[in-house]
Amino acid sequence: MLILALFHISLGQQLNLYWVHKIGVLAMLLTTISGVISVDDIWGDEWEIILVSLQSTAPFLHIGALVTVTAISWLVAGYVVRRERSNFQVMMLLIYMVVLLTVYLAPLTFTCPCIMDRHSLRLRPDVIGRRGAPMVAPENTMVSFNRALQYGASSLEADVTISVDGVPFLMRDRTLKRTTDVSKVFPARQYDDASFFNWTEIRSLNAGQWFLESDPYWTVETLTARDRGRMGNQTVCSLVELLRLAAKANSSALLKVRRPPPEHPRYRTWFMDALWAVQKAGITQKRVTWTPDTDRGRVRGLQQTANEKLSVEEMRQRGLTSLTLHYSKASTKDIQEYLANNVSVTVYPVNEPWLYSILWCSGVPSVSSDAPQVLRKVPYPIWLMSRNAYRFIWITSDLVSIAVVIGIFGFQKWRMRGMQNYNPEQIMLSAVTRRSSRDVNIMKEKLIISGLCLYPENGYATYSHGELSH
Repeated sequence: MLILALFHISLGQQLNLYWVHKIGVLAMLLTTISGVISVDDIWGDEWEIILVSLQSTAPFLHIGALVTVTAISWLVAGYVVRRERSNFQVMMLLIYMVVLLTVYLAPLTFTCPCIMDRHSLRLRPDVIGRRGAPMVAPENTMVSFNRALQYGASSLEADVTISVDGVPFLMRDRTLKRTTDVSKVFPARQYDDASFFNWTEIRSLNAGQWFLESDPYWTVETLTARDRGRMGNQTVCSLVELLRLAAKANSSALLKVRRPPPEHPRYRTWFMDALWAVQKAGITQKRVTWTPDTDRGRVRGLQQTANEKLSVEEMRQRGLTSLTLHYSKASTKDIQEYLANNVSVTVYPVNEPWLYSILWCSGVPSVSSDAPQVLRKVPYPIWLMSRNAYRFIWITSDLVSIAVVIGIFGFQKWRMRGMQNYNPEQIMLSAVTRRSSRDVNIMKEKLIISGLCLYPENGYATYSHGELSH
């Protein structure tokens, strides 16, 4: 109803609506506006995924758009081939032709990575377990990291915080409230910064029960009773425990270390605390990647990665060879430029097979995922098409569409011309050809009488049906 109202307004027509309809249109308009604002507020950072998804679905969207505009030609042709001509008809025809031409030539603007030759496809990107496997186990716990390794993750990623007594532990949030029972154990400190707890206090907290109670990814029902028991007894994981697991599994680790606040007692020594944990775990330093990329002079022997988009020249100036980017910032062109300059790129978070596939086609060497259990089921890109094959499909579809549109316009013109060759008497008489001769004679008499009544200036007398029969 709202669309019809806007259409009439755009044509300059006045809307004669009942008060109920006016209230309905107004309510619909307000609901639409508030809905758009709410979606933008909640998922404002996710709008850029639209551009990424278009890269994956562009060839299929083109075919769908081609079918749609070709089907619309029936309506357009029926409107513009009429005998009477108006400026609006000409405008409609021009607009349709522009849209049609745009759809025909749209593939010239596509940059779809999966339109490529098969022999150019790089190796399958490594999957990094981002906070383990948080969709099937409590994040940043030992059971979560073990699950990630079971699902084929080649590396483990974790968020590191330094406790008040200098013990690096794994915690994503600034506080302990979301992923522990700190509100029950230390209710007065539930909103305090996690780094202001000592390790004994942190270790006393339960870090798994929240996952079973909130079921953030609707996966708890798929767990066995044994798995639920293990997850319900998880504690906060230390950095040493994670690195020992990675070393035992011959894996690597990507660490996102959060620097404590200035008033924290370990504010100046947090680097040494983290380095001490690496040395104590016994893992090879080359297997540990560190972010942020600050204090290069103090972090020696460890790999460092930038977590912001930098140019190749800036990467060289900082002495970096690794970059971690959000998927909305990792364009195909940028990825190819980084790889050409020997810069390794890790894209996060990659949880969907279609996104993993398009990044695979782009040449990304590794992705960070919350769902390694999903990506392990993607042994090959969802779809891959050679350039020659797509050109053939594109050109063939356009030619078929052109032929159909021309045929529809020609048929509509022939159909309209046939309708214009009939006069009202022929149409009415043809409708009663199967009636009795008496009914046909009566119909002829009515037509003659109606003609005499319509043209009295010709000098013909007007008779009633009874007089005429007499």
